[in-house]
Amino acid sequence: MSHRQVLEALSGLLLGMFVSMIAGTVVSTSLPVIVHELGGDQTAFTWVITSTLLTTAISTPIWGKLADLFNRKLLIQIALVIFVASSAVAGFSDSATGLIAARAVQGIGAGGLAALSQIIMADIISPRERGRYAGLFGAVMALATVGGPLLGGLITDSMGWRWNFFVAVPFAIAALIMLQITLHLPRHPKRRVHIDYLGIVLLSVSVSLLLIWVTLGGSQFEWDSLTSILMGVGAGVGIIAFVLVELFVKEPLVPMSLFGNHTFTLSVIASIATGLAMFGMSVYLSQYMQMARGASPTEAGLMTLPMIGGLLISSIVIGQLISRFGKFKIYMVTGSIMLLVGSFLLTTIHYDTEFWLLSIFMFLAGAGVGMTMQNLVLVVQNTAKPAEMGVASSGVAFFRSVGGTVGVSLMGAMLATRLVDLFGTNAEALKKAAAAAGKEGMEALKQLTSGTMPEVRLLPDGIRQIVEDSYAQAIAFSFWIAVPLALVALIAVIALPNTPLGRQTNTERLAEDEAALAAVTANVPVSTGSVRLPSEADMATEPSVASSAPGSAADSSTRSTS
Repeated sequence: MSHRQVLEALSGLLLGMFVSMIAGTVVSTSLPVIVHELGGDQTAFTWVITSTLLTTAISTPIWGKLADLFNRKLLIQIALVIFVASSAVAGFSDSATGLIAARAVQGIGAGGLAALSQIIMADIISPRERGRYAGLFGAVMALATVGGPLLGGLITDSMGWRWNFFVAVPFAIAALIMLQITLHLPRHPKRRVHIDYLGIVLLSVSVSLLLIWVTLGGSQFEWDSLTSILMGVGAGVGIIAFVLVELFVKEPLVPMSLFGNHTFTLSVIASIATGLAMFGMSVYLSQYMQMARGASPTEAGLMTLPMIGGLLISSIVIGQLISRFGKFKIYMVTGSIMLLVGSFLLTTIHYDTEFWLLSIFMFLAGAGVGMTMQNLVLVVQNTAKPAEMGVASSGVAFFRSVGGTVGVSLMGAMLATRLVDLFGTNAEALKKAAAAAGKEGMEALKQLTSGTMPEVRLLPDGIRQIVEDSYAQAIAFSFWIAVPLALVALIAVIALPNTPLGRQTNTERLAEDEAALAAVTANVPVSTGSVRLPSEADMATEPSVASSAPGSAADSSTRSTS
């Protein structure tokens, strides 16, 4: 494809990615207000995030496998419809439970958009040229990641939080139209499809059990209780059963042969830590700004700009450097070191930490994520078999989502447990501050003791300082989870094979493989680099070639080209 054709094909895809990102980021700064108004507690706050991450993680490899079997353009349109329809339903929620359920359905669409966008990019852009278009993706990320929290804060403060969920609908309609008009993907040969239904069920059950166990453990039940043991054992048995099924089924959901590729295995390990850092920072830094520094939703969006800026600047600049020089490992190692340092520094924050110092911590961690996250997918796509591009790409995204979900759940559990301890330690001080504040103070104390998440900036001064300090300590404590995982990610990235980046798209590689197979069958020599599959546009404008009879001039020309 020419540069212009690539840009045309990417336009609808970029708009679809923008919709999915804006729908996620626009609510990040308003979640404390949403959970407060719906009467939820810290567990409900965690589950509003975790429910989406859970279904995203489960559905991502399923979408990836479907992409290897069915029309990828139709699949991404279906994912977009699911995502936005559930976002609109979430806007009508009248309880925390209803919101969590809508967000769970939203995650199914998000898994499709995350997996399919990466797979389609591999179809139309080679690994070496991917950095050339990093500016476009960076611009979309910037608009959604920076604009989303700011827009969400403004909408919440002026129109109410429900409009955060409705704002994506017009963008989604535009994205569907653009995808239909501009995205023309090559048609892959039809073959008999075998869907791994048993694998889908086992994966869904085992991952759900694992994540629910991690989320509720220590709060809803003790870690050494019978419930905890049964859930942990059930998750382990389910995972083992899933692996056994994948070894013998005809069309495995996650082929175990992928783990024979060192690049894939090491990228999966690094993706787990990257997912934890990406999701954990975005969720709990925004909560820190509001609960520990008394910021409004709009102010919280502005205060997290250093982290977002680090992510965007590093991803754009490093993408261009990788495309220009064809080297990726040195940048990924540097990014992993920055992620490790940034994660450690975030464990030291207090409610009164100087903001310029906090900005450095956030920038380092954000830049580390930006230098590693997308490049882990890139190096996997560079070495994956063309016929397994869907499952390989979605595999990395799946483990990143699992890492993010488990991380957010563990961080939420640690935060809630630590918060209870701190409130218990400061119980007398809270009572004295409440008594000094009168009726307003006693109502605030009643709210705190009931477990309902407070709106900190509206609390009386004496209570507010204790609550801010408690939340700051609890959130800083929860960031300790990221440190050892970031160290493991650094080791995995250092061990990555330094394979040169290819200059062929997945479509070209797939076409060469098919031509080689046909040549072996017909005993005809093949010249590589000159074969392509017909696109939908070709099929529409050249029906005579697509349907020419054997022996005709068109058929002879087609066979000659092949």
